[in-house]
Amino acid sequence: MSSLGSTRRGGRSRADLPLNAEINVTSLVDVAFTLLVIFIITAPILQGGIEVSIPRADVRPLTSQERPFFVTIERSGQIFMEETAVTLAELESGLPQLLAGGSVERIFIRADSMAPYGPVLKTMAIAVNSGINWSVVAEPYVPRR
Repeated sequence: MSSLGSTRRGGRSRADLPLNAEINVTSLVDVAFTLLVIFIITAPILQGGIEVSIPRADVRPLTSQERPFFVTIERSGQIFMEETAVTLAELESGLPQLLAGGSVERIFIRADSMAPYGPVLKTMAIAVNSGINWSVVAEPYVPRR
């Protein structure tokens, strides 16, 4: 009869072996750095939206909604509702539907700083005529010291 701890193999028992209580952190550090790199790469992608160069102004941060609805005007004059390209006619018919649906109370107009003034002004006029609340988005201006 033999017990698990006292089994003899090669002249040594399990109880005679030294206990190695060290933790190998090399693989843990490798995994941590890999996750860090993944988060650094994917963070800008997760923000979503259309990439535009927003002008700077003395503004407060957006705090009015949990999930704002953006209408974006690119440098070329192309208009987007969230990430969907639309024409002015589609924007004019879409904004009242958003308001009627009740899911959006306010839209945020994000226009590139080099966008033509015409599409920006027409977007603002459509927002006013549809009765939806709207705001223009700008980057906070930080004066140099």
